Amino acid sequence: MLNKLHFRNLLRSLGALLLVVVLTAGQSERAAADASGSFSAQEILDSGHHFFGSTSGGLASVVEQIFSSYGMPNGYILGEEGSGALIGGLTFGEGTLYTKNVGDHPVFWQGPSIGWDFGGQGSRTMILVYNLDSVPSLYRRYAGVAGSAYVVAGLGFTVLKNGPVMLVPVRTGVGARLGLNVGYLKLTQSPTWNPF
Repeated sequence: MLNKLHFRNLLRSLGALLLVVVLTAGQSERAAADASGSFSAQEILDSGHHFFGSTSGGLASVVEQIFSSYGMPNGYILGEEGSGALIGGLTFGEGTLYTKNVGDHPVFWQGPSIGWDFGGQGSRTMILVYNLDSVPSLYRRYAGVAGSAYVVAGLGFTVLKNGPVMLVPVRTGVGARLGLNVGYLKLTQSPTWNPF
């Protein structure tokens, strides 16, 4: 009888300990993100589900893959873009950069591409921003990293880089654009029709 009582107490203690560990693990990730000025996976998921709406079913898989490869971003952009191509292509978009340390800022992007490319697309875009030390350092050209186009659960993402700053655009939208191309994305503070 005494052994059963000790065993039950041991199970209760282990259960309570497990509960404390699970609850503090989620809080510690969010606290670490707050302290570093980065965004946690849960914060990105919440923002993405709200932004993408009904098309966000596979967002958790995409965010999990990105976070396991690149860690926590210190900013993200939510916006919309349109693109079209017939051998050469153009992309234009606009959105808002969200940061924890320096507020929200308007962002516009443009980019040319060349290669075997055909079609048009309109999409909602979330761009995760890594290693951003200041907002002005965001406004430049970003080239794609070789082998960095992925499609997970209907959402696509690529990896773009310029120096230490890395962008990971996540897109979902309507239309069809097929091809293999080379290009870059230019981010600016104000809208421009010049993609170069």
